[in-house]
Amino acid sequence: MISGGPGTGKTTLGLHFLAAGSDSPALLISMGEAERNIRSDAAAIGLDLDHVKAIDLSPGAQASSGAAYTLLEPWEAEPTDIRARVDEIFPHGPPARVFIDALSQYRHLVPDAFQFRKQVMSLLEYLTRSGSTVLYTAELGSAADEDLQYLGDGILRLDWAPTGRTLSVVKFRGSAFAEGRHTVRLTGRGMQVFERLVPSDHTQAFRSVPLPSGVPELDTLTGGGLERGTVTVISGPTGVGKSTLGVQFMREAARRDERSVVFSFEEKLATLRHRCEQIGIPLTELIASDSLAVEEVEALQYTPDEFAWKVRVEVEDRGARMVMLDSLAGFRQSIQGDDVARHVHALCRYLSNMGVTVLLINEVGTIAGGELRVSDYGISYLADAVLLLRYLELDGELRKTIGVLKKRTGDFEKTLREFEITSTGLRVGEPLHGLRGVLRGVPEMAGESDGR
Repeated sequence: MISGGPGTGKTTLGLHFLAAGSDSPALLISMGEAERNIRSDAAAIGLDLDHVKAIDLSPGAQASSGAAYTLLEPWEAEPTDIRARVDEIFPHGPPARVFIDALSQYRHLVPDAFQFRKQVMSLLEYLTRSGSTVLYTAELGSAADEDLQYLGDGILRLDWAPTGRTLSVVKFRGSAFAEGRHTVRLTGRGMQVFERLVPSDHTQAFRSVPLPSGVPELDTLTGGGLERGTVTVISGPTGVGKSTLGVQFMREAARRDERSVVFSFEEKLATLRHRCEQIGIPLTELIASDSLAVEEVEALQYTPDEFAWKVRVEVEDRGARMVMLDSLAGFRQSIQGDDVARHVHALCRYLSNMGVTVLLINEVGTIAGGELRVSDYGISYLADAVLLLRYLELDGELRKTIGVLKKRTGDFEKTLREFEITSTGLRVGEPLHGLRGVLRGVPEMAGESDGR
């Protein structure tokens, strides 16, 4: 049973089911829309129904013929006998695929729920006993909806909301199924379903090794680099160099012949390309060699399920070994009020299970001073490492610092270093000693406030 309100895609899903069996005949029984309209709609989205025979029992077809219709056996009623019509078209038995659209319409033509259920059971028993797999639609909340739910071996529920369309498998007898709501997209080529990402369903063997950045001082700071299959949050205020730092790790990955992908929710490729090449990172060359891909993502066009599928294609089909989300604020726009931590958790756990190194770019609101926060989204528990970039004012100049706030997979340097973006690349200075208040952005020499 395919259940849902008007316009949720019930008929479209049934037509996909029929079109998928193009190697053998199939049957459409139409009780709502006229056959010609259904075939026209199928052709418009590229579905071939040439192998599909149809029994048109729509109100329009019945009115033009002056006949009524019923599901009763011929000895129980005088009007049209569907079984006889099926046997006439398929004398050797019904085909493997049968789609009835919409079975709930028949409830209006019988005197009570008992007769409706009896006749539907008779038809479904006849078809399934003959070896047919049957899909039928029902309008959600209709008088027939509850009865039909108990007659099907499975229930697919289609819903629509301002946040998007979804499909849920309510039941499926004798088989496991993917629970939860899965994103549905209706396009000019029909229906697309994006399964909800379950990290535990995906795993791949890999060796955990440190991945250096190519900047010796930065590698010293991080204890040799970032480990494969880990999640690193690069956190800091706007303009401090978070994205550039992430691309530096990807440049070094290219030297190891590993592919990386940047999913940019905010910055255009042209802007990122210009910035990187101004400091000696050959982004154009890396893209041309397919060592690095930059995907511009319009967050409002994607649900979390759709975005997860884009990431999966890059990992499973194109072999990406490092993924950067730039940034969490942009990704949040695709959530549209949902819990951002839940979706980031699923995506990061999936990538870690597949041995992919993850870089999450997080922007904090304060430039300097105030409370030190890694993230506003409650995802710091996901991070195996946290690289913290901060501004500070020193000797009347605005400077940048970098430090490691956390690293689960090994030791790291407990100091802060000055961080610069120069025309020849990234420069990480010597550890800053003799200062306190650096994390607040207002450093002072140790002992100054005590008059020493």
